[in-house]
Amino acid sequence: MDKATLLDWYRQMVLVRRFEQRSAELYQLGKIGGFLHLYIGQEAVAVGSIGARRKQDHVITAYRDHAHALVVGTDPGALMAELLGKETGISKGRGGSMHMADVAHNYWGGYGIVGGHVPLGTGIALAEQYNGTDAVVLCYMGDGSTNIGYFHESLNLAGVWDLPVIYIVENNQYGMGTAVDRASAVPDISTKALAYGMEPKKVDGMNVIEVYEATRDAIAAIHDGKGPQFLDVITYRYEGHSMGDPLRYRTKEEVAKWREDDPIGVLERYILEKKIAGKETLEDIDQEVEKVIEQAVDFAEKSPFPALDTLFDNIYVEA
Repeated sequence: MDKATLLDWYRQMVLVRRFEQRSAELYQLGKIGGFLHLYIGQEAVAVGSIGARRKQDHVITAYRDHAHALVVGTDPGALMAELLGKETGISKGRGGSMHMADVAHNYWGGYGIVGGHVPLGTGIALAEQYNGTDAVVLCYMGDGSTNIGYFHESLNLAGVWDLPVIYIVENNQYGMGTAVDRASAVPDISTKALAYGMEPKKVDGMNVIEVYEATRDAIAAIHDGKGPQFLDVITYRYEGHSMGDPLRYRTKEEVAKWREDDPIGVLERYILEKKIAGKETLEDIDQEVEKVIEQAVDFAEKSPFPALDTLFDNIYVEA
């Protein structure tokens, strides 16, 4: 990987981390309402996989969606404004944390229903195939989604029709507060893809380079006529399922063990050990990101709430 790419990935992961940390603070101050699902610990998944996509490729995910929006290129100010329910938000304050979309970047959003977006991502892939394009869909989901009907129906049809879709399971070990091995009859999630003619690949989700390479190879496989792809990306969320999660289902020792392979730390060590850049350069990036986040918060807090007379706007698409 070239220097510019690695430093940009570092910047993106720090941006996601700081955005999420600031969001948690604003939530605790009562400035963000509803649910808030943080991505802290999983940064390498979004950054590495989206780093492999082309401009024409699509991204769709579940409700832990802030990171994907940031990485596709959505303005941090518009995202923060959305969290605060402001008119200047990416969804004009109507979507909040779980329902973000950015049409300009082929980002079709987060969805609050577990697995409810998986058939939508599959449908986008069908549309691209029907139109004869070479675009692929990066369809993200949590490990909990692999136990529901939408998941199996979608993978089955993708396999039948050879759709250009990559199913990316962000396997953070827990579906809400339940460990994978307590909720799935087949704890090795990657094997579920075998029933639908896909050859799954396990990926170290704490290493941004490995995630990038796996996604790049999956896109190439689709273009080589090998059909839909499946990545079981092993990662970990350091915080709770959502802000209201007391985290009583796992030990401090377990969290500390995973923190030893913090995705930002893994890339930082690689950059320093390979002498790609010095500590000062990384510190400069950290400071730059801090300014971006503060500007985003300032923009969001100064933005107006939607006017009451716009309550019924944008409910239906106008021809």
